[in-house]
Amino acid sequence: MLIRPHRDDIRLIGFYLGRILALTGLVGVLPLLIAVMSAEWGAIGWYMVMIGVGLLLGGAAEWIRPHDEPPLRWGDGMVVVALTWVLIPLLGSIPLYLSGRFGSFLDAAFEGMSGFTATGLTVLADLDHLPTSLTVWRQTTQFLGGQGIVLAALTVFAGGGILALYHGEARDERILPSVTSTARFIWAVSVWHGLMGITALALIGVIRLGYEPNRALLHAYSIFVGAFDTGGFSPMSTSLAYYRSPAVEFVTAWLMIAGTLSFGVHFTLFRGPRKVWQNLETKTLIGSYLVTSTVAMLGLVLIGSIEEPMVLLRRGVFHVVSAHTSTGFSTVSSSDLASWGGLTFAAIATAMALGGMGSSTSGGVKALRIGLTLKTLANTIREILLPEHTVIRRTYIQNGRRQLTNDLAQSVMAVSLLFVALYLVGALVGIAHGYPLQDALFESVSAAGTVGLSVGITSPSMPDLMKVVYMLLMWAGRLEFIAIFALIGFTISSVVGE
Repeated sequence: MLIRPHRDDIRLIGFYLGRILALTGLVGVLPLLIAVMSAEWGAIGWYMVMIGVGLLLGGAAEWIRPHDEPPLRWGDGMVVVALTWVLIPLLGSIPLYLSGRFGSFLDAAFEGMSGFTATGLTVLADLDHLPTSLTVWRQTTQFLGGQGIVLAALTVFAGGGILALYHGEARDERILPSVTSTARFIWAVSVWHGLMGITALALIGVIRLGYEPNRALLHAYSIFVGAFDTGGFSPMSTSLAYYRSPAVEFVTAWLMIAGTLSFGVHFTLFRGPRKVWQNLETKTLIGSYLVTSTVAMLGLVLIGSIEEPMVLLRRGVFHVVSAHTSTGFSTVSSSDLASWGGLTFAAIATAMALGGMGSSTSGGVKALRIGLTLKTLANTIREILLPEHTVIRRTYIQNGRRQLTNDLAQSVMAVSLLFVALYLVGALVGIAHGYPLQDALFESVSAAGTVGLSVGITSPSMPDLMKVVYMLLMWAGRLEFIAIFALIGFTISSVVGE
């Protein structure tokens, strides 16, 4: 029997949602200030509307706040997270739509969902001539999404039930004793990489590319948030191909790899990298990088598209890193990427599907799940081949030796299969709209894995149904299902519960 949620549960969910919406709205002050400094007077109203809507919803949430404010239950916290990742992209889409750069609010909402889920697919037609403030806001959506919208709220607010909010964003590691201190550590890591990355990219822009300091800083910020938060939005329509700079590609690759490492690994590296290399997740990720990079470069050699060794290394390894970290930056056009085909195409699609580390800004199935799945399969094969009463040690190393229980194995397999189902659903929708199987599958994996690489399907002219489906894929891929299942259960119990 389903139990109908109590009125206080609904009020508490609304209260937390309002807080997060208000906080996100206040972030609009950043592009507002940029608009003022850039004399983009018409743009000021876009951000004021968003800020006003966010604060209005936040004020309404304070009004419905339960008087005793009971602790947020686990299930309710999951519902808050699932709804947050629907409402925040809609709120963040307001300036995008008011700018007049999108054909419909659906297109602006698609861009917002792609940004906040750190995916990077775009339906923006004229990316190269955006107002500076809109470029900053578009890039900032990746930063908020990659870091975690709820994580930002946890850094500012505290209270009962915040652990449920933390795990609802598909984060498993609590690095420090409390969730709040862990959230602040994550922000500290991001600021450190930001200072290093933006400084390096800005210097390259000024010294190597000849940009004015302001322009160099804008591009440096844009590339940093796109790379470290594995979002892939670029300030230019040709992505990193615009710069034609090995130095830019090298720094970007470093930031992408840093973004795909879990914050637990960052914590360990800061203290000394003694045990990082023993972890199953680290070994799986390195092995996957090596295999997919080798296959990708072999494919490029076989089709004869690249002859110079350094260009081959740059193109092959860079795109595998971009795919594996679920970033989506590219140094070639969508049509060139689609023309690679064969082994290279398969290697990049596989890297997108696998993804990076858990509790990081990357998407995909994640390396730890892949490693545990392979270890489970290996144990099963050993059971078949060894004598009947042989005792098999079912353990793995991940920040210490752990037990690989049947429940854990089943959970890992279930989530992995859900990702595969997500990839296939998106591919079937693409095929139903007349796209080739290879292209439809690639684009679906890119959306559900929150990657952003495209073979040209994602565009303003894409059918509206596909835009909606891809938005759902991005949403589900970012949250990794648990919070969504909680929302579905909450909705059903609200309707038919007793």
